[in-house]
Amino acid sequence: MKHFLDITRETCPMTFVKVKLMLAKINKGEQLEVLLNAGEPLENVPRSCEEQGYTVLSLEATDDNKHLLLLEK
Repeated sequence: MKHFLDITRETCPMTFVKVKLMLAKINKGEQLEVLLNAGEPLENVPRSCEEQGYTVLSLEATDDNKHLLLLEK
C-alpha cells in the first residue's frame, strides 16, 4: 500500500517530524510518498530517513520546483 504526505508548508525540523510520525503509522513494507520543497527539506529529509533505517526508493523533481520522495518502511 502507498501513502501520501505533503510537507511543502512545513519548515525544518517539522518536515522530518511529520514524515517520521506518518512512517510510524504505516506497516513494514508499505510505501510513503512525500512531496517536499527544494533546499533544506530536500537535503535533510531523505538523509534523516535513511539514518533511521527507512529505504529511499526514489527522489524525483516535479514541474513546480518541488520533489517527490518515495520511502519504504
